[in-house]
Amino acid sequence: MADEQARCSAESDPRVKAAAMAEPSVSSSDTSEVAPKSPAPEDYNSKCVFCRIARRQEPGTELLYCENEDLVCFKDIKPAAPHHYLVVPKKHVGTCKDLKKEQIELVENMVTVGKTILEKNNFTDFKNVRMGFHVPPFCSISHLHLHVLAPVDQFGFFSRLVYRMNSYWFITADYLIEKLRT
Repeated sequence: MADEQARCSAESDPRVKAAAMAEPSVSSSDTSEVAPKSPAPEDYNSKCVFCRIARRQEPGTELLYCENEDLVCFKDIKPAAPHHYLVVPKKHVGTCKDLKKEQIELVENMVTVGKTILEKNNFTDFKNVRMGFHVPPFCSISHLHLHVLAPVDQFGFFSRLVYRMNSYWFITADYLIEKLRT
């Protein structure tokens, strides 16, 4: 009964009502320090391994130095050539089929990063390089990623098939850029 009286008197007390109705007095700048901004849903997919790699949430993957702040680069886990790297946007982007004309610069930047990685690894024979994308449904991961492969003349039988230029399952970066322009 005493609890009921205390509750009733608290409900009738105007100061208690005001305190209950008041909003927290924390400024927006304070909350940003406490809890980091969550990424926009279209920029990150927690189930996507490439999104997690880009955010350094996959400890087994070593990121290679990349001069472009919107991209990451790392070695392919199943290399098809002595130099086999993947260049991946940090933001979640679907596959090459999802790209629009406005994203030509993204693809061009991915190619530039690919060439830079090869140069940093002492490979400069760009006539012996293949850069391209698997076409759905032949993508193992639905996050845009550029395969950078060299030297092409050292491909084995299976690699020549899997990374066949402008086939139904693999297109070069140049081919994709041309398609996006038209």
